[in-house]
Amino acid sequence: MVRGLLRGAGAGLVPAVLAMAVLTGCSAEPEPEPDRPAGGAKAATSAAKSVTKGGTVGAAGSACALPVSFDLAADWKPESVKNDPAFGLPKQGLVNLVCEIDAKPAGNIGFLRVWTGGGSGDDARKALEAFVAAEAKSRDKVAYSATKAGEYAAAEVTYLNTSEFLDAPKKERALAFTTPRGVVVLHLGGFDSQEHEEMLPAYELAKKSVRGA
Repeated sequence: MVRGLLRGAGAGLVPAVLAMAVLTGCSAEPEPEPDRPAGGAKAATSAAKSVTKGGTVGAAGSACALPVSFDLAADWKPESVKNDPAFGLPKQGLVNLVCEIDAKPAGNIGFLRVWTGGGSGDDARKALEAFVAAEAKSRDKVAYSATKAGEYAAAEVTYLNTSEFLDAPKKERALAFTTPRGVVVLHLGGFDSQEHEEMLPAYELAKKSVRGA
């Protein structure tokens, strides 16, 4: 129930929503959730379904100016990350966070985040390894592979984030590729593993449509 309430709650409403859930949970038994096969039947169906294009991001004049551009799923909202005068942009490994693409308007809790940095001669696989080491100190089932991001050769990783601050291990994935303007990393997280699986079609759309900005 709490997870369902969080879908419709803004960041400022989350504490109130959680408090309401605790109070009501004392007076009523929770409804049992239906059994799911490993990985979740809903998740498998969602990952296989098509997704509708809703726009593009990356080119000059778009919400985020990037070394590349790519297509967005319908209702996903991009926003440029502002450079803090004192601390700069958030950094992980070689790259800095420059754009967050919010899935909440499309009905999911999570972001597709874009990180950039380094130079045109940097190795994408090494940049991705450094990113993952900084992004998830505790992780399991880490699997790297070679792939394509549109017209670019890329390295991709899937893993379980096992941070002690999470309620349960959470699926995450990222890919990195090198452009004439440096390394680009696309990272897909999510509130939990189910949200992650439901957002995969949007990630795959972005991945397949990458092109020079």
